[in-house]
Amino acid sequence: MKIGKLSLRNNVLLAPMAGITDLVFRLLVREFGCALGFTEMISANGLVRGTEKSYRYLETTPNDKPLGVQIFGSDPDVLSEAARIVTDRGADLVDINMGCPVKKVLKTGAGGALMKEPAKVAVILQRLREATPLPLTVKIRSGWNHDEISALNIARIAQDCGVDAVILHPRTVNQGFGGRADWSLIASVKKCLNISVVGSGDIRSPEDARRMLDETGCDGVMVGRGVLGNPWIIKNIVYYLKGKNVLLPPTLREREGIIKQHLNMSVDFLGAGVGVRNFRKHMSWYTKGLKGGSRFREMVGKADEKESVLDAVHRYFQSINEK
Repeated sequence: MKIGKLSLRNNVLLAPMAGITDLVFRLLVREFGCALGFTEMISANGLVRGTEKSYRYLETTPNDKPLGVQIFGSDPDVLSEAARIVTDRGADLVDINMGCPVKKVLKTGAGGALMKEPAKVAVILQRLREATPLPLTVKIRSGWNHDEISALNIARIAQDCGVDAVILHPRTVNQGFGGRADWSLIASVKKCLNISVVGSGDIRSPEDARRMLDETGCDGVMVGRGVLGNPWIIKNIVYYLKGKNVLLPPTLREREGIIKQHLNMSVDFLGAGVGVRNFRKHMSWYTKGLKGGSRFREMVGKADEKESVLDAVHRYFQSINEK
């Protein structure tokens, strides 16, 4: 798959997710065949002001390639300056978020709020196209609500402004993550564009990915919440789309191994205390649905020492392996 001048090894992408797709998580998922990873969404204002937190989101390594950096904001001048900063910091692609449904983002006129302002979208995208030579993408929603479906119009504007690909999560901003994604809208957008279209939303299995591609004609699929606690889904999708057999679900031993690897990586990059605390949410996803998982999560939920968590993980998996 190609996005502008960027050639990807396959068409399975990892969605940008706030609080999730940090460097550690991206590196882990890349081991399972992810073709393109994205940073968490980064405030354009924060980048321009030089805030430490915003720049920390840009942390990367040579193994974290190719990397898409997602920025958000509503001021064309600030966004274009942020795009220049991101370009200079070694990004491979710049993405602008026009779909985030979080209230604190919407209040600033950014994220999904831009779905209501096509004229402003055109100005922003024109400025971004002038600001960076990198491949440029835009991630959008269906529209503000079911009475204001604007994805087709915004997608056409994006193409006219020189954007290289549109990423569509076909839920409205008001829907948040509830209800079902309307994949038929992805098909409609694909039919009216000449640039690449990536579909997102409700991909929980390799079969879902295949069905989205078949039903919509989109060029690639973006996996978001379906990868939480389940990085194996990426490899299975890649295999399945190549006509290979889907791999068996991970064994308990394999699951334990990935948990330990992920925790060790988190501590290596973030330090002992922060690394363990940052990993807790992942522990919940990795052990969801396992026997005694709730009791185990409660037991290790407040632990701050890596070794004590690793020991607890080993004893837990040893106990359920013996049943």
